[in-house]
Amino acid sequence: MVSESLTLHQQAMTITDLIQKGDFKILNEGNNTHNRITVPYCCDLLSIAMGKMPAGSAWVTVMGNMNTLAVAALAEAACIILAEGTDLDEPSKNKAKEQGITVLKTELPIFDAALMVYQYLNA
Repeated sequence: MVSESLTLHQQAMTITDLIQKGDFKILNEGNNTHNRITVPYCCDLLSIAMGKMPAGSAWVTVMGNMNTLAVAALAEAACIILAEGTDLDEPSKNKAKEQGITVLKTELPIFDAALMVYQYLNA
């Protein structure tokens, strides 16, 4: 019920739209920036994210590694937002480029970053 009412008020926002807001640093601009973001999703436990993350999520996490990229691809996340100043290591940056996965970065805590995406979606 609550999720139905939230989706009624959501604006269509693509990854490009989110990037253009200027709140997140681009670590890798993937080849999927035309994809629509459906919801922010917060989780640092990869096995949970793999099974429960909705497709089209802006996934906010502090896990900046190769496994995060694999889960994002498997779950069809729209993009990854690394919070708390987390970075991708060099092999992961290369893999994100190779797979065309959009990875953004912020110094904000996970909740605040996800709330920002939520507010953009429901403006």
